[in-house]
Amino acid sequence: MEKIEYDDQGQFCSGHVACAGCAEALSMRVILNAVGPDTVGVVAPSCSAVILGGHPMSAAKIPVLHGTLESAAASASGIKRALVKQGRDDTTVLCLAGDGGTYDIGLQALSSAAERNEDILYICFDNEGYMNTGGQKSSSTPRDATTGSTPLGKTTRKKNLIEILAAHRIPYIATVSPSHLNDMAAKIRKARTIRGTKVIIVLIPCLPGWGVADDAAVKTARLGVESGVFPLLEIEDGVTYRLDAAQKNQPIDAYLAQQKRYRHLSDDHRDGLQAEVDETWEKLAALAES
Repeated sequence: MEKIEYDDQGQFCSGHVACAGCAEALSMRVILNAVGPDTVGVVAPSCSAVILGGHPMSAAKIPVLHGTLESAAASASGIKRALVKQGRDDTTVLCLAGDGGTYDIGLQALSSAAERNEDILYICFDNEGYMNTGGQKSSSTPRDATTGSTPLGKTTRKKNLIEILAAHRIPYIATVSPSHLNDMAAKIRKARTIRGTKVIIVLIPCLPGWGVADDAAVKTARLGVESGVFPLLEIEDGVTYRLDAAQKNQPIDAYLAQQKRYRHLSDDHRDGLQAEVDETWEKLAALAES
């Protein structure tokens, strides 16, 4: 078992209102401590907004602007430009959004910021649905997962946001997991040193939305990595891929078994999901080797 190398700088406060056992609160603590105090935050309406809360009772020590669901990347871009005008080029502008505000409603603003290569660090907490408004499906929801709006299972695949972002040729894209905190902190610190648009996607198993036990969020996230459902990767300039081939070491069965949203699956549906995971992994492995 890897020892977690973590030094808490007090950037994330106790007393927040995240669900007990929430992996997003854990991830937010690591991210905020990795970016440091010279940071301005922008948060879209999401679980992140609920967890952080508003001034003067925010759970974050950094100043945070609560914006609209569709405009987080645009707001972050404007704040960064204002800071540069003040001579504060090195201040990090950290954007925090969910998959609804990233894959769906905020995609236009994110794409525009990426096209301009705005100097922002954009974090997407991907819990694969609109989880604080009733657990409806988003375009990040995987095929066959049940949600509040797809009670029989979603019929379409999860949107491949990684490929969309890579097509923009932004300097840095990464995926991280609350089950691999050293990797998460290292990638956040690396992103801070890069000028331009950086996007990091964090897998967040949602306890009520996915039907995961209160003490099993980190375990579920780890199984997502080890089964290849959520590979940990880095992409630089849209073309240079890095992937640890040793990550994928088991089938998806244990990962699916942790979640009530998959309890309806037939063997055929399970085999179809396994085939999708294997196909995606083989493609990423080929890109990493090229």
